[in-house]
Amino acid sequence: MPALGMPVPNNGGHSPFALLARDARDGVVNVQTTHTEQRSPVSLFNFPFGGGSPFGPEPNGEGAQPYTVPGLGTGFVISKDGLILTNNHVIDGASKIEVVFADGTRVKAKVIGADPKTDVALIRAEGSREYSPLALGNSKDLLPGDWVVAIGSPYGLDHTVTAGIVSAIGRDIGAGPYDDFIQTDAAINPGNSGGPLLALDGKVIGINTAINPQANTIGFAVPIDMAKEILPQLEQHGRVVRGWLGVTVQPITPELAETMNLASEKGALVSQVDPSGPAAKAGIARGDLITRFGDREIEHLRELPRSVALAKPGEKVKLELLHDGKRELKTLTVAELPDEKPAPSELAREDDGQGSTAFGFDIADVPDPMRDSLHLAAHEGAVITNLYPTGSA
Repeated sequence: MPALGMPVPNNGGHSPFALLARDARDGVVNVQTTHTEQRSPVSLFNFPFGGGSPFGPEPNGEGAQPYTVPGLGTGFVISKDGLILTNNHVIDGASKIEVVFADGTRVKAKVIGADPKTDVALIRAEGSREYSPLALGNSKDLLPGDWVVAIGSPYGLDHTVTAGIVSAIGRDIGAGPYDDFIQTDAAINPGNSGGPLLALDGKVIGINTAINPQANTIGFAVPIDMAKEILPQLEQHGRVVRGWLGVTVQPITPELAETMNLASEKGALVSQVDPSGPAAKAGIARGDLITRFGDREIEHLRELPRSVALAKPGEKVKLELLHDGKRELKTLTVAELPDEKPAPSELAREDDGQGSTAFGFDIADVPDPMRDSLHLAAHEGAVITNLYPTGSA
């Protein structure tokens, strides 16, 4: 008797996993890339008497010459004209991209658009053939415990099929301001990146992106709903234009909630305000607690960067906040997130006095309400806003 919840064999004894893999096979591709780098030539006579390195050539040294480095990943077809979704880190910096189909056909591909912040990229196969696009599902409907199937090219083993369940949803793994990963125990490995995570109805609900190398079968996928939100911009403009408020925010901890006499830990606490940003122009100050952005209630910190990112530059948005314990409504005009400026939740990660990840944590200025309650001087102390599980701290 099959285990509880296990899909039972049908259609001649084949399991739903087998039928799903068969139907999706032609829509999954092996993505092979070439990166060109510079490295000095090796002289067999440099070591040990000539002072050369026993470990090979030094990069970018005198007489550096170009050499190629291969890369490997996965992708999946999403349109009849050869559009393919994959990860940005699979194709980033590649001087050459080829995709290999299940029948062995190899064609060149070019980058249509890429978004490093969500690690999503859109490429197009240039070959003339009949494409078999995979249908995109709705990741918002996922629940922990749902069965999923991953197809990819781990270590070059193309069209490898693994199955598991959704272990968790909404995971923040410290990869960036828009973390909202699906966690799965379906085995994925290097080479699976960019491949589809499919529900049992055969629809793609995620893009396999990352693993925890210290664990067994802990993998993460970008929700397909996030990819669908930015696909039109990637196809039309090659990049994603995001809204910007000009604030640095931090979560409400139990200690902060007690210090500020808050009834709950919901919301995003403003720890810094860019004087040139829309928030400053609207009168938002350090120590304000943002509880609503537009029609969306901000219950968790990460919901604010996502909501702001989806707002169109120039759009007027109502924002609800607590200022000195009093509820206020502000209306501001969303600006465009500058390319050179990190997103709000990333502002405390650079070694510029605002924060540091050298020891595996982020810091920010102490909010005024906490500073007052602790009787701190104007520039005394810092607040740890994020602690990374793999960091030394």
